[in-house]
Amino acid sequence: MLQKTGRGLLALLLILLEWTRPGLPSPLRPICDLRVLNHFIKEARDAEVAMKSCREGCSLSESVTVPQTRVELDVWEKKNALEQAQEVQTGLWLLKPALSLLQTSVTNTALLSHIDNSIRNLLSISAVLRSLNIQEFTPPASAAGLEGTWTVSSSTDLLQVHVNFLRGKVRLLLLDAQACQQDVS
Repeated sequence: MLQKTGRGLLALLLILLEWTRPGLPSPLRPICDLRVLNHFIKEARDAEVAMKSCREGCSLSESVTVPQTRVELDVWEKKNALEQAQEVQTGLWLLKPALSLLQTSVTNTALLSHIDNSIRNLLSISAVLRSLNIQEFTPPASAAGLEGTWTVSSSTDLLQVHVNFLRGKVRLLLLDAQACQQDVS
């Protein structure tokens, strides 16, 4: 458990150090090869598996609004980079409080560790987006009326949405990030 936390923190630290390193004309962007994202997806899957095997102290105290995870590639590809970034950042914005609510609802200590990792990883993904110069988007104060959302009432559904969101929209955004497409001369 401590080892997983250490790896997540190390990945975040490396990303932040590369992002803030002065004097480099083009900082390294480790997320471009998707190994960091794959690590976050693996940890999200671990949380989902732990939730499925949890028998007591694992429920969500109330329903939460989460992003739609279904991606129609032809529709996604017609969106410009700003629209794609807004959709991903809105999804991250929705997942953070949803996972925080789950964190306060769950009493199973093994599961809490997985949820803590998931929340830290969402924060790391936001930092990665900033490091790739993907324009930030501030969603409205309330999730009411946001397009592309739905409501879940079970912790299993929430963690499944989390995994699918990372595997789908976040991965697509990072694959097409302009900073990752630039030729290195």
